[in-house]
Amino acid sequence: MSGNDSLFNELQTLKAQLNEYNYQYYVLDMPTVPDAEYDRLMRRLQEIETQHPEWLSPDSPSQKVGGVPLEAFTQVTHELPMLSLDNAFNEEELLAFEKRLKDRLKRDININYSCEPKLDGLAVSILYEDGKFVRAATRGDGRVGEDITANVRTIKNVPLSLRGEDFPTRMEVRGEVFMSLAGFAALNKAQKDNDKKVFANPRNAAAGSLRQLDSRITAARPLMFYAYSVGIVEGERQALKGEHAGRLKQLSQWGLPLSPEVSVASGAKGCLEYYQGLAQKRASLPYEIDGVVFKVNDIALQQELGFVAKAPRWAIAHKFPAQEEMTKLLDVEFQVGRTGAITPVARLEPVFVGGVTVSNATLHNQDEIQRLQVKVGDTVIIRRAGDVIPQIVSVVQEYRPQDAKEVVFPLTCPECDSHVERLDEEAVLRCTGGLICPAQLKESLKHFASRKALDVDGLGDKLVEQLVDMGAVKTPADFFRLEVITLSSMERMGEKSANNIINALEKSKQTSLPRFLYALGIREVGEATAANLANHFKTIEAVMQATLEQLVEVNDVGEVVASHVLHFFKEEHNQTVISELRELGVKWPDIEEKSQDTQPLLDKTFVLTGTLTAMGRNEAKAVLQNLGAKVSGSVSAKTDYLIAGDKAGSKLTKAQELGVAVMTEEDMLNLFAQHNAS
Repeated sequence: MSGNDSLFNELQTLKAQLNEYNYQYYVLDMPTVPDAEYDRLMRRLQEIETQHPEWLSPDSPSQKVGGVPLEAFTQVTHELPMLSLDNAFNEEELLAFEKRLKDRLKRDININYSCEPKLDGLAVSILYEDGKFVRAATRGDGRVGEDITANVRTIKNVPLSLRGEDFPTRMEVRGEVFMSLAGFAALNKAQKDNDKKVFANPRNAAAGSLRQLDSRITAARPLMFYAYSVGIVEGERQALKGEHAGRLKQLSQWGLPLSPEVSVASGAKGCLEYYQGLAQKRASLPYEIDGVVFKVNDIALQQELGFVAKAPRWAIAHKFPAQEEMTKLLDVEFQVGRTGAITPVARLEPVFVGGVTVSNATLHNQDEIQRLQVKVGDTVIIRRAGDVIPQIVSVVQEYRPQDAKEVVFPLTCPECDSHVERLDEEAVLRCTGGLICPAQLKESLKHFASRKALDVDGLGDKLVEQLVDMGAVKTPADFFRLEVITLSSMERMGEKSANNIINALEKSKQTSLPRFLYALGIREVGEATAANLANHFKTIEAVMQATLEQLVEVNDVGEVVASHVLHFFKEEHNQTVISELRELGVKWPDIEEKSQDTQPLLDKTFVLTGTLTAMGRNEAKAVLQNLGAKVSGSVSAKTDYLIAGDKAGSKLTKAQELGVAVMTEEDMLNLFAQHNAS
């Protein structure tokens, strides 16, 4: 065999390997090799293709990186029109759809339906010839679309070569290009960090990414594709003839990605159950959907039912309540949170969106208002997805009235009139009033009494607000000065209930140092950080006297958190409250100095990465810390062990490069069992 023959064979092997790894990673979501190995093979493939450009083919995995920009998109005429769907907006319209089907078929039969989520993206057509990707086009007006071959080629989960051999000689696959919520968030962060335009929603982001003349830009965007049907087919296989669900299964076997939510339902009743089930899951899905598509599953029945002018008779989209609507911004008010953050809140003309009536929406901060260029009086687009707080995503500029007013931020706190400041590293304004600010006081006291803090049973938010309003409680220490007579005089509070709260307060005095530190409400000191501070310093006095340099030595405490802790304990009124609490009987057991015997992993640094199946990452982290280990978020030369779960990525690669010992989840569990720490 000549040298060129050997190199050509290596090229073919590399292409096959990389295509298989792409399928495992982007379609099955089950990667089998680390990123470093994939990158090594890709570099070798590109090296060979550079040496022999005549061997470069359109189906090479190297072609997913994008190429020379186009001057314009050319048009593509769809051989089989890409029709739209009729819509159903409620149960009655869905039942009427099924009745129309049976009336047209002139027989009362049970109809099975393929049920698929209606992805909020862009419909595209991808043509394969002899199993090779040759062209992609937008839906356009249904008959003529735009040639976006170069862009779709870059989408990571679109196969450039179909798997297997038994596929049609020519087949058009239709589906949706979309962007996951995680990908959308990452893209917008990158856009914002680079002072570029951010996108209003994932659909707009997908559309903007797919219609780039420079496919290298598209390649850098986190686009995905799910197939949902076929169009023109030549050399049709039996697997594509029986049922629509069978077609989808066959497409999956050829390597095309499908939504995991695809299912089959019996009759309109089954469709409604699927719709209701998916509506409940909607907020937890990793991508946005705006409804469900129901298609008659039997291909023969589809053909018998036929089409109307712009839509198939055998399919319908059952839409969810709209997640975006237009309304008018009536005013902007400012709310003060527990940490003093001053947040602008939009007061809206009530509008029904996302299944509820919305009259308020968040505007986040001053930077967001400037980005939106929103004014009082504007017509705005409101978005509400699942349980997410409604927000303004854009302004309809052409509807702006002449008397629209600028949003003016306050120079003093709306609650206590204290000075307002904005730190260099922050986007929010903050009140400097501390515990004299009524808004911060109420929220701080609610936090102090909450379940994960001092856990005062019966001392709920409304009762805390009443106690503050009547002047009975001005600091956390005042809780422990309350008397039955004071509580029993309050609205809907009898003597028995008052006694219960006094008893609960007495019980809460016996706490732990981590809970106490968390209860103080120091900015960015959550449960885990409070526990790390307590275990590191052992006493409240040591925490209060710690320097910035000493604080940053604590596991997972950086300079920002250390600065918050330092400033909190420097405040004289905070020191006074802590002293009063201890004088009133709030106490906790001493934290004993740990030895190598009780903490066998003392001075060892671990990093967790990937998915752990036997226990969650937080649980594993807690066990490691109980054994004395330091658990870091990043791999460095100081890391002793990396615990790598499923789908471990860049951290595993870095650990291998640095020679850090790598443990599997099984190794970790054996370690826990060895020390009776699971």
